[in-house]
Amino acid sequence: MTVSNTQTAPENWSSRFTFLMASVGFAVGLGNIWRFPYVVGENGGSAFVLIYLLFAFGIGVPLVMSEWAIGRRGRVTASASGSVADVAVQAGASANWGRVGGIAVLAVFMLMLFYTTVAGWTMDYFVRGVAGDFNQITAVESRTMFAELMANPSRLVFWHTVVCILTVYINSLGLNAGIERAVKVLMPALFGCMIVMVIYAATVGDLGAAVEFLLTPDFSRLTGRTVLLALGQAFFSIGIAMAVMITYGSYLDQRISIPQNAVIVVGADTLVALMAGFAIFPIVFAHGLPLDSGEGLVFQTLPIAFGDLPGGRIFGSIFFLLLIAAAITSCIGNFAPVVAWTEDRLDVSHATAAAISGAAMWALGLGSVFSFNLLAGFHPLSFVGVFEGKTIYDSFDFIMSNMLLPAGAFLISIFIGWIADREGIREELGLSDGPAYRIWRILIRYVVPVAVAVIFIGGILG
Repeated sequence: MTVSNTQTAPENWSSRFTFLMASVGFAVGLGNIWRFPYVVGENGGSAFVLIYLLFAFGIGVPLVMSEWAIGRRGRVTASASGSVADVAVQAGASANWGRVGGIAVLAVFMLMLFYTTVAGWTMDYFVRGVAGDFNQITAVESRTMFAELMANPSRLVFWHTVVCILTVYINSLGLNAGIERAVKVLMPALFGCMIVMVIYAATVGDLGAAVEFLLTPDFSRLTGRTVLLALGQAFFSIGIAMAVMITYGSYLDQRISIPQNAVIVVGADTLVALMAGFAIFPIVFAHGLPLDSGEGLVFQTLPIAFGDLPGGRIFGSIFFLLLIAAAITSCIGNFAPVVAWTEDRLDVSHATAAAISGAAMWALGLGSVFSFNLLAGFHPLSFVGVFEGKTIYDSFDFIMSNMLLPAGAFLISIFIGWIADREGIREELGLSDGPAYRIWRILIRYVVPVAVAVIFIGGILG
């Protein structure tokens, strides 16, 4: 694959720090903040964490290493499909393997079609927190507030548009002037808000109950379903097969260690998720609030607590600012491979590619926005059994999570383990032909494909 007339070879990360901040920022999303802590507490506490860590480092790390290696090896383009095709050609295989990268780009684009909607909710609630709308709010009033937001298409469209504009603008500026500058601001803000919220929750909440809930191992609650849940959480939390790590890898300097940084990113992603639990559950337990409300825990349950706590207006605003930082850093990362693919395929400038991709994302994303109001009763794929009763929003989520991502991860593991040039990839990983490399190769060739197949089957049947 050759570089187009308008497209230049990818830039380099200006430093290892910005590379790590961008990678962690992509991996840390809204799911880390509200889903992971609840899943941990309901499935055996630290017993679940141990299983999750086993999968995160046994499956997540090898796949992150593989995607970065593909990106850096095929760095003639930042496009995931172009990188995979180039690595395939280097190994004497067909350039059609590039379609594996195309599947990953399609998956992350579909993710953005509903992720921008949820990111918009965080902005709306931040404004409400600053305005004092949570003050002395009751459970009924909190549920009504959320329901009214969902029923208001114009308000949802406004926030969806704001998220799209920010995402497109930052990506249009390129790596150094756009993505790096953004993560240098957003990631310190995210960690700062997280630390403040953990301290606040420990001060005004029931820290002891939260520690017991999150960290007390209860192996009797571990079942086959729990193990599958931990596997899926590790897979999706890290952001595997979304083309982002391949694109970020194409900007990676040869001096940066891929294995070492893969461990750091996966570890940081897990740490943030656990910190989120200690920012949320002391408050939840102190007020006897329900634990099993899913996304409602953030958007319906916590406002009640913030409205009744000392300094709740300030710290409620800080909490939703934290969510905004997590959402936008993920949006920036998710959108990067879409822009790179558009730039490569249409042979246009980076800024033009961002504008074209952004317009498509905004227009198609309206389907998710209207799934909560104008099109709430519209189930476009209900003639297919697994899509029965699913709105546009639900369908995007299901196809991306249960079909495209597992398929992409399976094919990437097959490609890197069986098709790509063995010595070339080993050189990119910076590993000698010793135990560490052999363990990685066994995991990527045998363990990862089986694990991903289990996720795929479990997702479809579940």
